[in-house]
Amino acid sequence: MKDRDSVELERLGPTGTEEELPTVKPEAVKSEPPKNGLHPAVYIATWITLSSSTILFNKWILSTAKFHYPILLTAWHLTFATLMTQLLARFTRTLDSRKKVPMTGRVYLRNIVPIGLMFSLSLICGNLTYLYLSVSFIQMLKATMPVVTLLVSWVMGVSPPNLKQLGNVSFIVLGVVIASYGEIQFVLIGFLFQCGGILFEAIRLVMVQQLLSGAEFKMDPLVSLYYFAPICAIMNGAIALVVEVPKMTFVEVQNVGFSVLLLNAMIAFLLNVSVVFLIGKTSSLVMTLSGVLKDILLVCASMLIFHDPVAPLQAFGYTVALCGLVYYKLGASTIREYFSEGGRRWQDFGIRRPAMRRVVVIVGVVLILFGLLGGISVGGVVPEEYNPVKVGGKKWSEAVGKTGGH
Repeated sequence: MKDRDSVELERLGPTGTEEELPTVKPEAVKSEPPKNGLHPAVYIATWITLSSSTILFNKWILSTAKFHYPILLTAWHLTFATLMTQLLARFTRTLDSRKKVPMTGRVYLRNIVPIGLMFSLSLICGNLTYLYLSVSFIQMLKATMPVVTLLVSWVMGVSPPNLKQLGNVSFIVLGVVIASYGEIQFVLIGFLFQCGGILFEAIRLVMVQQLLSGAEFKMDPLVSLYYFAPICAIMNGAIALVVEVPKMTFVEVQNVGFSVLLLNAMIAFLLNVSVVFLIGKTSSLVMTLSGVLKDILLVCASMLIFHDPVAPLQAFGYTVALCGLVYYKLGASTIREYFSEGGRRWQDFGIRRPAMRRVVVIVGVVLILFGLLGGISVGGVVPEEYNPVKVGGKKWSEAVGKTGGH
């Protein structure tokens, strides 16, 4: 399903419920590697890979493959998820925890359907955004999700307004504003679609928090998908039948390929499965930092795969937003603790392997210099008359021209 699955689930805590608004407490329980089984790093790498693959795959289908039917694609993902969760519920013990949820027809209509409506709207808006904006810029805009969720929780009365918390998230807003100002391929309608998707998703998260406030409604991500996917598939399918299906041709589906669409839905569903394992093997702290790493890797991947241009000003703004996000999620005391621990380990590493530490320092300095020089070159800071590439090319052309004239 659309990357919204990964975005919403990376906000989950170690119990499988939505994150506590407005922030993760500094004393969040740290994960301990299991005595048996795979290392937690394997689950982190799997989640990052599947999450990034889902986003890039959706972008490729909707943009590069020219299958301009985002609502229908979302409906297909939800239909596939519905089928798979039903099969898992009937033939495996994976979803046995659903039996502990007191789900009745009245509860479903009163709570699940409204949340499903917000879920559908967020998915639709999010997928429509891929038709207009680059993956890198979309990820930058998604950094504002904690801010919007905080404001929505205030408006809906879930938590009382707190100006200190608002100040803590101001750096996220500032960074995204800078990144938006530096965006080279800014499209207003795509920006509005993404803002709508973020708003609907924030409302959904707050509604889910209200639903899960009681102990009897504790659900892990896969059980939540079991309940939400059917109603969302019906809603999105109905909208697609009216808006997209009448103008769609069978040839367009064939051009993408049935196997490609099936693989796309399978990867999206496996993403939800990987989240369940990740939550069970790590903590909310690890998941937050993994989400930041995933976003950075995704921006770099979109630059390489889709050649999305990222200006230096935009990169600077996104860096500010990510730093603000980490500060908001972890808190100053936790950050100081981890910096202190990192400094101690770095000193210990220097004592044990001084030569290797010097190599790491040199490589780091070289990479930073290359990054700075690359940013200066791409950003056009060097005037055209002093640009060595253009000056050298011009002189070469003049020399060739003179030779040809003789």
